[in-house]
Order: sequence, then structure tokens, then C-alpha cells
Amino acid sequence: MSPPQVNPGGAPITYGDYLMWPDEERWEIINGVPYDMSPAPSTRHQRILGELFVQIHSFFPERADCEVFIAPFDIRLPEGNEADEAITNVVQPDLAIVCEPSKIDDRGCRGAPDWIIEILSPGTAAKDFTTKRSLYERKGVREYWLVHPEDRIITLFILDPEGAFRAPVFHEGKGELSAGIFPDLKIDLDTIFR
Repeated sequence: MSPPQVNPGGAPITYGDYLMWPDEERWEIINGVPYDMSPAPSTRHQRILGELFVQIHSFFPERADCEVFIAPFDIRLPEGNEADEAITNVVQPDLAIVCEPSKIDDRGCRGAPDWIIEILSPGTAAKDFTTKRSLYERKGVREYWLVHPEDRIITLFILDPEGAFRAPVFHEGKGELSAGIFPDLKIDLDTIFR
């Protein structure tokens, strides 16, 4: 599938362009380049996503400042103070946890979520591991998880105080796993990967 609109002369695609595309198609824009999000995720992907959402969401009622969002949910990552329509980074991660209510608006989230989780699919794994990891690091996402459904492994990236992701941590998909930025949140991986 080709982007519904490509700017003449190779100008970066923006959120303003994205807003004019058909609603039935899902796209992301990274560094002004559009990425098609078709086809729909697999059943396994959706089961893992649903269970992660339930477990994480149930942790946050006590923390009124944090909200858990499930895709499709637009996250706009501006370079500075540009208008929404000029933003060249718009992503739809599988799960996003946002703990700054001021970032949430009717369009989704403007600014980096605290924690992002992507469930890898064959068509998106390379983008999630490289392009998006680099974007999330640059934009200040505090924690980034990549869930590998087939291998039953979770790769964790935690942002250090200098603004770079530490070396990845690999966790086998069994037992419990705590989020680095929310150590009291225990994810039951046996249920996630059942």
C-alpha cells in the first residue's frame, strides 16, 4: 500500500498530511517518512496485548496521574514547539503509559509517554527494534519493551539519566517481570504467554 499522499519534491510527511488520509488505513510517520501498519495484527498478538493491558491497567487506579492507552492511539512527538500539523513523528504503539496528564488531548498524546510496549510482528520487527527504538530514545521515553510472541522473550530498554537507553535486558517469558520505572507493578508472564 502506498501512502495516500506524498509531498511534492520529497518534503517530509507531517501530521497535517496524515489527518487528511482515509480513516480506515493505519499509518505511522517517523522522521517524515510514512510507514503502513497493515495487515491487522495476528490473534496471538491481540491476546498478548489484551492481557498486558488488563494487568497494567489494573495497577494504575491508585495512580490517578497515569493512564494506559491501547492502539490505535496517536502519539505526536514534536521536535520543539511546532504546531501539531507540522510534526513529522506520529506513532501508534501497542501500549502507551502516560503519567503527565497535560500531554493528553482529544487527538491522543503530544510528547513522550513514560512507557511504551510494542508486540513484534514479522512485518514490523525491524522498524520496532531500530527506527522506533532510536526515536523513543531521542524523545525521552523512559522505558520501552519489545515483546517477542514467538520466542517468548521480552526485551527491555530503560532510559538512563543522560538520556540514552541502557544496554537491553532480555527476560524469558515466564514468571514475573517488574517494570523498571514501576517496580511494584508485577506482570504475570505465564498468563501473558499462555
